[in-house]
Amino acid sequence: MDFHFPEVHEAIAAAIPDREAIVFRDRRISYAQLAERSRRLAGVLLSRGLHVSQERAELAPHESGQDHLAIYLHNGNEYLEGMLGAFKARVAPLNVNYRYVEEELLYLFDNSRARALLYHAEFAPRVAAVRRKLPQLEVLIQVADESGNALLPGAVDYEEALAAASPALPDVAHSPDDLYILYTGGTTGMPKGVLWRSADIFVAAMGGRPLGGTEHESLETIVAGTALGGAMRSVMGPPLMHGAAQWVSFLMLTSGATVIFPDVVKKLDPADFLAVIEREKAVAITIVGDAFARPLLDEMARGGRDLSSLRIVGSGGAPLSTANKRALLEHLPEATVIDGIGSSETGTQATNPSSKGSEISTGDFTPGPGACVLSAELDRVLEPGDDEMGWFAQRGRVPLGYLGDPEKTAKTFPEVDGTRFSVPGDRARYRADGSIDVLGRDSVTINSGGEKIFAEEVEHALKQHPGVYDVVVAGRPSERWGEEVVAIVQLREGEQPGDPALLAEAGKHVARYKLPKAFVYCERVERSPSGKPDYRWAREQVRS
Repeated sequence: MDFHFPEVHEAIAAAIPDREAIVFRDRRISYAQLAERSRRLAGVLLSRGLHVSQERAELAPHESGQDHLAIYLHNGNEYLEGMLGAFKARVAPLNVNYRYVEEELLYLFDNSRARALLYHAEFAPRVAAVRRKLPQLEVLIQVADESGNALLPGAVDYEEALAAASPALPDVAHSPDDLYILYTGGTTGMPKGVLWRSADIFVAAMGGRPLGGTEHESLETIVAGTALGGAMRSVMGPPLMHGAAQWVSFLMLTSGATVIFPDVVKKLDPADFLAVIEREKAVAITIVGDAFARPLLDEMARGGRDLSSLRIVGSGGAPLSTANKRALLEHLPEATVIDGIGSSETGTQATNPSSKGSEISTGDFTPGPGACVLSAELDRVLEPGDDEMGWFAQRGRVPLGYLGDPEKTAKTFPEVDGTRFSVPGDRARYRADGSIDVLGRDSVTINSGGEKIFAEEVEHALKQHPGVYDVVVAGRPSERWGEEVVAIVQLREGEQPGDPALLAEAGKHVARYKLPKAFVYCERVERSPSGKPDYRWAREQVRS
């Protein structure tokens, strides 16, 4: 069956109205309150003229017939209320990277054709600087924060607007075809707006198919699943401006769990993060690879925290090294570390769970429903044991395309033997046991002496050295090799292992030709707020 978010979340709120849905600082918002606040926001959007101009059946895959709400917020209850409110108004929500400068914001707002913007007052000066160039950006809703910035001309205050709006669910014809728009991070190119039918992303990543299970067949089965969700309390680490955090949050809300945000949301504050786990007796946390694991492990090593409630450490969006998985399980012996992989264009695809005493690895995953490997020529689906490197792909519930870009849509979502696939660009190969070895994004591979070298594979090898705190690998021009591998390394405080020691450790894990030809040492490896490496920054470092 196809579902849309308003019907799912209204049914859940009716079944468990008093259960905590969101905890953020001193705010404890029940499912009934979340439903009402999102309905009020929907009314605000509709009262300002936002609407659907064309239904899905009349449109090409790269087109949208709905108005769009850009969400430019730090983590908090307003972000999830904003998404749900947009869905209930039949307005398509989309994410805005809060680190963008004015030029990048101008591109995103123009490319997305956003008519409405929900933003923190902190960002008001940037909004003011670009809005005169964006005549289509008509509706501004400002969320008050610690900045104290005044309302922009023509903007409305979020809480005042909600208080004046109707608490009733708007009488509009919600559809499973209504859009969810997710902008890619743009770490290897310009951000692109991925268009999903809400029914498809619900199954692909946001609770429509429980982990290890099959798609829900009715609203009744969805609501029944919330009976056990009351015990699940999950702390959300990464920013909601990235897909992984949105997906896990909606997965929690669909299962009747409680989404908890750290008190500090503008950066990862390890002490605050662990304090919130302890205070709220959290059962699960969501992090992003080593960028989150390392500082959290350093804080755990200081001791003094009761983290005995924690049973699940979920990680996605960036690699989580074997060494850090082992370290997490040393501190949390009763927990399971679940390393997940997916992309904006596929939803969640595969997982690699680890527990104390089990074999621990990084890079190999058990595929979920629809995950597969296509041949290098994109002409057939490979089978387990095929000795061939291909493309990590997804079939079944996949996006419609990229907003306004028919060419990229056709390239990323090809048809093979009559079946439509999503192929975002990760290289992979099947193993004989049916697991998939994901090698990394093809766009950041290094072609050295005719050999393709995957940056993530070399990074993982270097992270095995105990003196390495963080590392990112990039290629630079070479007269001899065409391109050569260079590692940008952030060392642990007080460590000075030297190039030979790092090469010796990496040489235990990857072939000699993949080893770095040079090292660049830095105080801090640049990553996005979600923990993903910034390869554009890395290339600038090695070529300067």
